Amino acid sequence: MGSTVSTANSEEKTWGGGNEPMGASYGKLMMWFFIVSDALTFSGFLAAYGFSRFKFIETWPLADEVFTHFPFMHGVSAPMYYVALMTFILIFSSVTMVLAVDAGHQMKKNKVVVYMFLTIIGGLIFVGSQAWEWKNFIKGEYGAIETKGGSLLQFVDKDGHRVALADFAATLPEEREQLTRNKGRWFMSEPALPSYSVAEVQAGFKAHPDLLIRTEVITKEKKKTILSREESELRLSQASLVVEGANLTRNEYGSKLFADFFFFITGFHGFHVFSGVIINIIIFFNVLIGTYEKRKSYEMVEKVGLYWHFVDLVWVFVFTVFYLV
Repeated sequence: MGSTVSTANSEEKTWGGGNEPMGASYGKLMMWFFIVSDALTFSGFLAAYGFSRFKFIETWPLADEVFTHFPFMHGVSAPMYYVALMTFILIFSSVTMVLAVDAGHQMKKNKVVVYMFLTIIGGLIFVGSQAWEWKNFIKGEYGAIETKGGSLLQFVDKDGHRVALADFAATLPEEREQLTRNKGRWFMSEPALPSYSVAEVQAGFKAHPDLLIRTEVITKEKKKTILSREESELRLSQASLVVEGANLTRNEYGSKLFADFFFFITGFHGFHVFSGVIINIIIFFNVLIGTYEKRKSYEMVEKVGLYWHFVDLVWVFVFTVFYLV
């Protein structure tokens, strides 16, 4: 029931669901309310990321060294290329969504079908690309050593190029047993045994005098600090465990918070994209069976288009703050 305002000459509804403030329907208004609230959520996440990065700026991983993979190009360093391609695909899907909305305004069903289909394909490619990127991030490529003080040690050759543990670690006749809660100290546990033990890494390092260690500390030239051979041997003697890849507790790339934010922010955004793809598929089939033709309105396409543009815009900020800055 809408409230009414009575005057001497007329009775007027102030809000009964039929009025359209700013020319927007009730459904579009609710979508805008959701977008604004969700934008504040993402703003909080990105602000927390920015503060954490500023606090640990000296040990924060360099994105150009972390995201270097490209599908079907194993062993080829392609820093940020695939992330840039993912971004282009998502932005292009926003263009096709605009075309779908415009075709809906013109009541051109076939064009709406084509453009929504392209939007769905772009969204699926992006979600699949994020899953592939997660896989490589979790698996890791080079491996590292964590010291007893929690510092991270990476291995390089005399030219400063990264060297993987598999390229120099020795094979020792030792039996390793996985640390479980019932055998650990203070109920410590580890998810899986690393490929190499600390002793094997130390033995392999001694057998390769051309290897050096670089720390996670970034110099003014935005490069990791490389130690001398003597300093490298001293730091390696303080090794505590082998780190391969990244998870919520350890990270071979540098600061542990980097991995935490990566999983949380990109995962939260990926969930939004996946949700948008599902909604787009539902609207797509409604378009196919002529639901909106019967209603003489493609407003539902416009509403889901607002959500899709928001998801694309958020990724632009995530891409800028997380990968570029």
